[in-house]
Amino acid sequence: MLHRLQSDILIHSGQAIETLLQPMQAEHELFDSTATLNAVEAHLLVMAQTLAHLAPPLVLRLDRIDWQGWGRLQRLLESDDPTRQEAVWYGVRALVPATLALVADLRRREPGWFGLHV
Repeated sequence: MLHRLQSDILIHSGQAIETLLQPMQAEHELFDSTATLNAVEAHLLVMAQTLAHLAPPLVLRLDRIDWQGWGRLQRLLESDDPTRQEAVWYGVRALVPATLALVADLRRREPGWFGLHV
């Protein structure tokens, strides 16, 4: 059940990011909008922290996730590092879509990991 909850958190946050970015045409639009940027960064942090707490067997099954990229992004967001813009942009354009695809693929291939049984 924990794996299901964690994957649901990842999917929800990833979809929220995609929705927030949908009307934007360029990178500068995200960084010019403080409210949107704050919301996107909050969802990125939730995703990074969720990924950091996945069980080791699940991490092994998601071996194509950019774990270093997520870890770096988490550190930058948690420290409120003012130089995080490049990492945030990489997160929304690469980490989020790739992670959502890999989680969806694993849920499809190995549904037993994501059941609601206790």
